[in-house]
Amino acid sequence: MSGQSANLSHLPKLVAVHPLVLLSVVDHFNRVAKSSKNKRVVGVLLGQKSQGKADVTNCYAIPFDEDPKQPNIWFVDHIYHETMFNMFKKVNAREKVLGWYTTGKHFKQHDIQINEVFKKYCPNPILLIVDVQHEDKLALPTETYCAVEEVSKNGEIIQNFVHLPSTVEAFEPEEIGVEHLLREIRDVSVNTLTNQVTDKIQALKGMMGKIQQIKLYIEAVLGGKVQAKNDILFKIQEILNLLPNLNNPEIIKSFASKNNDQMFVLYICSLSKSIISLHSLINNKLQNKEAELEKLREADKKVDEKKEGNSTAAAGAEKKEEKK
Repeated sequence: MSGQSANLSHLPKLVAVHPLVLLSVVDHFNRVAKSSKNKRVVGVLLGQKSQGKADVTNCYAIPFDEDPKQPNIWFVDHIYHETMFNMFKKVNAREKVLGWYTTGKHFKQHDIQINEVFKKYCPNPILLIVDVQHEDKLALPTETYCAVEEVSKNGEIIQNFVHLPSTVEAFEPEEIGVEHLLREIRDVSVNTLTNQVTDKIQALKGMMGKIQQIKLYIEAVLGGKVQAKNDILFKIQEILNLLPNLNNPEIIKSFASKNNDQMFVLYICSLSKSIISLHSLINNKLQNKEAELEKLREADKKVDEKKEGNSTAAAGAEKKEEKK
């Protein structure tokens, strides 16, 4: 266990995947995997490491082939990778090889052998698995792993993938580019408040899913089905320690004050909306009444004009008779 912890100390504490990488991986999958027998693709990750964080900012595809019936038969063109990396290095010398990526939901058994190829170019290559189908809408489409040496039950030293925390981040220029791309996908006419409420609902659903996973793990540990791991229990304890004490009078008062402020704003908005609606209704009725009076005036005017015309015609007829 001490040897494993020593290896883990050299691994990044967080892997940040940038939008350009996700777009490139999806484009690579759509171009290659859908038109070939392979159900997944492989490429190289580029980026930088600093203060225990790995920023995966770029990537490129490499030729890859494997036999689905015989997992130990696979091919990765490392010569193509070396040529591509030399060209990328001329564009941005600060980007280094951080690892490799593949598509799917889980890594395969022979991925450890593929990982050994990339150890020639970086000491601890990161494996990024991208779920291009993204069936679970509440979770991130990325999972990151790194290979470490472990001692098996037989006393042999083997390599196994360990999970690394990952997130999706973007620099300011990348955020601007992503916003321009989303304009072609999202409906801009939709209210921003609606999008915010939808995002919060999705976040709450995702949080509930994580809480269910924690519950199932604790129940499995208590039932003796799974061996307890101190690292996981410490993380759960940290999460519980971050929860506020809702029985504290100051917190209760703060929640009540915040709730009253929000309800007051809603009340003022509803009251203003009602007053404006009543004002519009009164104005509408006055306008309709004025229009009806105008129609009556025009009708009376026409009647008066008709009467004057009839009287004029009668007077003319009388004068003609008198002349005769």
